This record gives sequence, C-alpha cells and structure tokens, in this order.
Amino acid sequence: MTHATTFVPAAELAKRNGMIFPNESDDYRQARNALLAEEIELRRHIERVAEQRRALPPGGVVTGDYRFEGKDGALDFADLFCDKQTLVVYSYMFGPQRERPCPMCTSLLSAWEGEARDIGQRVALAVVARSPIERLTKFAKERGWRNLNLYSDTNGNYSRDYHGIDKNGGDDSAFNVFTRRDGSIRHFWSGEMGIESADPGQDPRGAPDLMPLWTILDVTPEGRGINWYPKLDYPD
Repeated sequence: MTHATTFVPAAELAKRNGMIFPNESDDYRQARNALLAEEIELRRHIERVAEQRRALPPGGVVTGDYRFEGKDGALDFADLFCDKQTLVVYSYMFGPQRERPCPMCTSLLSAWEGEARDIGQRVALAVVARSPIERLTKFAKERGWRNLNLYSDTNGNYSRDYHGIDKNGGDDSAFNVFTRRDGSIRHFWSGEMGIESADPGQDPRGAPDLMPLWTILDVTPEGRGINWYPKLDYPD
C-alpha cells in the first residue's frame, strides 16, 4: 500500500455491509454502520503508521558490550538473531529484586507464547530479563511456557541502554526491534509511548496495543476498565 492509493470512502464501504443480526433495531444498524466506517478508517490509519515505521531511516549501530545467558549457555547480542535478519526483544520486568515477575508482562508473554513459533518463522523473538537464567527457566516451567526464548541480561548493559531499567534503577518493560543488514546490527524501532504521552484517564499504552488481552476487552461493553489488571494467579 502507498499514499497514492485511491480508496473508496469508508462510509460507502460500510453501506455495502450486508450483515444483519436477529432482532436488531434500525437504530442499532445505523449506529453500527457508522462505527464500521470508523473501524475502516482505523484500519487504514494503522497501515499508514506501519508504512511510516517501515520507512524509518537506519537507526543507531549497536556497539555495546551486551552479554546474555540462555538455557544453553552464554551468548552475545548477535547470537540472539539466530538465523534471522530481524530481532524483536521484549524487556521483561523480572529483575533479581522481584520476588515474582510483573503480572502485566507475564500476561503479555503468556499470549505471545502461543504465537512464538509462528513469529519465529519470520523474525527472531527474545525475552530478556535481569534475573539469573535458572530463575527465568523455573518460572517458565511453572507457567507452561515452552516456545519463548528467555535470556538473562548478565551484565545489565543491554537493559540500561535500551530502557529496560527505569530512572530509579528498577525494572521497566521495553519493546525494541533490531536489524542485521550488510554486516551491521542497528536499532530499528522502539515503543516510545509512556507516561509522558498518555491521554487523560488512560493508562500509558502503545498503538497498536501489544496485549491481545486488551484487544479482546476493547470490543466488549465493559471495556478494559480503569482499575482492573491481570494477576499472576486467580482463586479457583
């Protein structure tokens, strides 16, 4: 898709919608088609943003002394790419100072666990945390994770440079993408939407939101709410 693409107006596409559900009112259908037009515009905007993201100029060269440990031993940053040319890294809030990991991060990664093998067909996916690898693999076994690649940031340099540590020295979640092209590893993109860019009455969130949990709840009348967050465990 390019900016030169000529689109049929979203309202016209919405009028072509032939879906009708049992016992719905005319008011419902009119409002639903108006909403459908907005959803079509949203889809188009998401693609425009994705196109703009793909067109970013080259990011900074990765030069830091980054050391990791995975279940099979020590690795450097290039090793995280495996045989791929693009690397996606999630910084998991599970540092050695935490008794248990961040529930929000865990909810996100639990969803990604089911997609990890599919993602791995296109790009490398790495989950990095500052706890020792033994602690990470123990928790992964507890959660039933089998497909996520977990790595311990053994010297903390990666977490410090790529915003996996907050200004007070605690854990922070971060989402970074790197490329390996022509023998050079570069930063490509990072999620940069946080407290400073949050809208009134909303938690900081990226767009699109990385969590399938919120994608589902956003299409319900209850929505995601303002005071509910996932937990590591729920009463039986």
